[in-house]
Amino acid sequence: MTSPVVTRLGSGGPWEAQFGYSRVVRVGNLAITAGCTSTVDGQVAHVGDAAAQTAQALRIGLDALAEVGAEPADVIRTRMYVTDRRHADEVGRAHNAVFGAVRPVATMVVVAGLIDPEQLVEVELEAYLSS
Repeated sequence: MTSPVVTRLGSGGPWEAQFGYSRVVRVGNLAITAGCTSTVDGQVAHVGDAAAQTAQALRIGLDALAEVGAEPADVIRTRMYVTDRRHADEVGRAHNAVFGAVRPVATMVVVAGLIDPEQLVEVELEAYLSS
């Protein structure tokens, strides 16, 4: 039996090389992103706006999945890490705007903080490609 091909891609983000990880890994039909935040060109975008940070982080994750052939409809699991439970509703609504029709399984947890104190949310995406 042949081992599945493993594809590892980076986005050039500031921590990937420093911490030794990939933005997205695909093994066979499964594709998984690393944690995605609203960091763009090394700067946190949408400071103070959890909904906009969520939308940006989801775009980053979906762009990474697209690089390995996955589409939003292929997403089967999401994880959302929020720094304050007050952000839960706006993060959930931003998630619904992207995945309301897809309805992946989802987890949202409150965490003590993220790498940059201006980051309010981090997301992870998992996709299963049927082909």
